[in-house]
Amino acid sequence: MQYFEFDKKFDFEVGTHSFWEFVYVDSGEIIATVGDKKFTLKTDEAIFFSPYESHKVQANGNDVANVFIMNFGTNSKPMNAFKNRVIKLPEKLKKYIAKILFEGEKTFEMPFNDPYLVHMKIKDDPPFGGMQMIKTYMEQLIIHLLRHEEATDVKGFPENDGAEELAILAAQLIRENIYGRISVEEICEKLHYSKAYISKIFKRNYGCTLTEFYAKIKIKEAKKLIREGKYNFTMISDMLSFSNVQYFTRVFKRVANMTPGEYEKSVQS
Repeated sequence: MQYFEFDKKFDFEVGTHSFWEFVYVDSGEIIATVGDKKFTLKTDEAIFFSPYESHKVQANGNDVANVFIMNFGTNSKPMNAFKNRVIKLPEKLKKYIAKILFEGEKTFEMPFNDPYLVHMKIKDDPPFGGMQMIKTYMEQLIIHLLRHEEATDVKGFPENDGAEELAILAAQLIRENIYGRISVEEICEKLHYSKAYISKIFKRNYGCTLTEFYAKIKIKEAKKLIREGKYNFTMISDMLSFSNVQYFTRVFKRVANMTPGEYEKSVQS
């Protein structure tokens, strides 16, 4: 599993392998080639490459993109329903991507933009059951996707008590304020629930706190702006409503494990 941050010119050579590959566009737009067919994938869209299928992934030449890729083995026949199709991920299922990444970052030394990665290094002190959690989250994502594709509406999803929907609404409020500011208290006030309750159900669904989630999506957007090469760090800090560039740098380093300058150099290299 990897989370790539492509620049506008990213173009990986044609490849083939014995396992399935899931490609999900978290933001931006990419081009996926399968055999002699080309598919355009936009934000929240995904595609599966089947075993021994010739394929490649590339940027569209105009947009930077964030892309999550998961490789896995399975002989399940229902997987064939995904062949040569672009799938729009329902809002309800995005949480599984977030959970997989959350567990992955705690379990593995997550590589930075290395398309040639063969083996993933496990951290010295990974949480108990991390790899199993990643596996089960991926299985749940695939099962729910198959149910969704078979259903004409959302009947394929299990009923819930509304807590999941509340967590999704909280995440939407945060995303709507990437370039602004919104506090946890304001989120709770808008949703008419207590801070303790919303914080609890949000962490249960997304694997992190509201504050951590807000920092992650702001830094994700900052990385995108850095890769576009149009703005300096002070401008990006102002655009994302950080109090000052020094605070922006501290948050960036805490989330990305590198400073904005180090990230810019790594992207250039």
